[in-house]
Amino acid sequence: MTPRLIAFDLDDTLAPSKSPLDPRMAELLGELLHVAEVCVISGGQIAQFRDQVIARLPEGLPLENLHLMPTCGTQYYRAESGEWVQQYAEDLTAAEKADALAAVEEEARRLGMWESETWGPILEDRGSQITFSALGQAAPVDAKRAWDPTGEKKNTLRAAVQERLPELEVRSGGSTSVDITRRGVDKAYGMTRLAELTGIPFADMLFVGDRLDPDGNDHPVIALGVPTRAVEGWEETAELVAEIVQEARR
Repeated sequence: MTPRLIAFDLDDTLAPSKSPLDPRMAELLGELLHVAEVCVISGGQIAQFRDQVIARLPEGLPLENLHLMPTCGTQYYRAESGEWVQQYAEDLTAAEKADALAAVEEEARRLGMWESETWGPILEDRGSQITFSALGQAAPVDAKRAWDPTGEKKNTLRAAVQERLPELEVRSGGSTSVDITRRGVDKAYGMTRLAELTGIPFADMLFVGDRLDPDGNDHPVIALGVPTRAVEGWEETAELVAEIVQEARR
């Protein structure tokens, strides 16, 4: 059966890291919106969602079927009269942000992971999430992949920062990033809120992501009982979406 709602990670699932949707992926997402509800849930800010996804979609789509969950589901946006309006945000307090920023910078420097040459800021305050990006948000995809091909650096930094911040949630994010949110506020939280707000049970959903491994930021969704599909790159996701659309139209 076609899932009633399909949720996607963004970077390296719908598109290469910090890159716009390929035209084929944009077209397929548009087709999917006509047969199911769609959620995009990722660690990036809403501006990233606008640039990578919204600006690339065909016109005339049923945007009421599209759910946007930036910063790993700590924020939620819906389309209202052509505008994307925030429905909730689990913002960190000023003290939590200060502690998180200090801890991740100090641990990155201690571990030799504070790079001197970057493509943009290493640290970002995203309101509901503090994000460490080793090479900056605008780093080329190839440079990001080369920085930590096994994920060992991110996992080491994540563990060190989590020990410093037991009251917060520290997760391995994208290819070079570590994300910090309130404790228990992760993609599982976002999917739980989505089920509550849409009335769609987990069993009727499908979550698609590239980081469903135990150290990945998609992994918390598995414990919820949401059916999942691991992919490697947007091309594999595109094939999956094409199959779902074809099945729904039979």
